Amino acid sequence: MNIQNAQQVVDNWIKTHGVRYFNELTNMAQLTEEVGEVARIIARRYGEQSEKESDKGKDLGEELADVLFVLLCLANQTGTDLQKAFDRRMDKKAKRDHDRHHNNEKLK
Repeated sequence: MNIQNAQQVVDNWIKTHGVRYFNELTNMAQLTEEVGEVARIIARRYGEQSEKESDKGKDLGEELADVLFVLLCLANQTGTDLQKAFDRRMDKKAKRDHDRHHNNEKLK
């Protein structure tokens, strides 16, 4: 599935199961909340914080998918073609960073 398909799947879900999109500010707050849940898992599972018993059953993939869902909602409701934007960004990064990371002494 490409990003355009994912945006359409989310839009169809909203039209079928949701009443409407939450407004952009609500979705921005929702995105922040979902990113916080991802950060909590990363900090405790892969970082130096101890993982609480209540966090051990949390699925990182599902939390990342929650972030993606809200991100796709924001793209849809702002008329953003995320596929085109992503393709442009990857092209720019490929040109700009072609040798950058290979020449970074900190990564060797």
